[in-house]
Amino acid sequence: MPVATEEVAAMIDPIQILWTPAGVTMPALGARSLVDVTDGDTPNIRLPIRLLSVDTPEVTARSELRAAAIDEEFLRLAEWIEQGRAPISAGYAEHLLPKLATGTAGTLQYRQGKEASAFAKQNTEARLRRPNGTMRTLFVRAAERPFDDNGRLLAYTAPNYSARELAELPRHERPTFNLDMVSSGWAVPFVIYPSIPGELDLPLLVSAAASARAAGLGTWADPNSLPAYEYRAAEKLFAITRKLVEGVDLGGTDRFGWRSRYCADMRTRVLVGPEGFAAIPPEYRLWLWQVDVAEAVSRLNLTPAPALVGA
Repeated sequence: MPVATEEVAAMIDPIQILWTPAGVTMPALGARSLVDVTDGDTPNIRLPIRLLSVDTPEVTARSELRAAAIDEEFLRLAEWIEQGRAPISAGYAEHLLPKLATGTAGTLQYRQGKEASAFAKQNTEARLRRPNGTMRTLFVRAAERPFDDNGRLLAYTAPNYSARELAELPRHERPTFNLDMVSSGWAVPFVIYPSIPGELDLPLLVSAAASARAAGLGTWADPNSLPAYEYRAAEKLFAITRKLVEGVDLGGTDRFGWRSRYCADMRTRVLVGPEGFAAIPPEYRLWLWQVDVAEAVSRLNLTPAPALVGA
């Protein structure tokens, strides 16, 4: 039975991460063409946006055929893990194995990715359309670090409401498209330091994720679903393990290159290693790149877990 939003909100643990994000609000691009020029030094362009703080299932398989091949690769990876041939900790192996061993991890990811994409398209069109049928422009709030490695703008997006609407509508009634994806269950929270939602927005994200998970919405309908960040890591782990099985001598950096982020519990501020996140409920995971760990420990007052200190 679905859990009411009010009941889930009452179950949410206090979040100890308070953050005032830096960034910049981008001017609305509206329905402008691919490229036009306002004046000699002001071209207007279209560019891809990576929605901040959320992660949707991957469609990188590109086809059902390739997704089925990934099913087989993940089954082989499960065997290698059981044989102790994969560079993975026992704790994370216990968490990952049931998801890989279903034999459908690749096709499930691909199918969920297509469904998430369909929801995003329908939801964006519906929310941008005013009651009179005209279309709103898009509100874009860029991150403190505005671009990812693929050149995509990292941002929160939402319908561009008027000043009157902003004054009349409470925050939860004008959610970002990022939050919509989480509320629908078609995205999991993926908050990466320093691009942390502000202290008013982060509880909304956590509550939405907890509600979707409790109600079994979207990807949460299948307990063996791989969050996209676990799926991508599993692909890398398969490639690395295959090399090891084939006798390739890999150094520590290459051997553990499939894992790249540390994780902190937003409730306790405890920092765990790259494979320790499974013990933290998905909605409370705060991710940190290795290069940012020292700074984040200081700025957020994080406490390294005993196992991490011992390592």
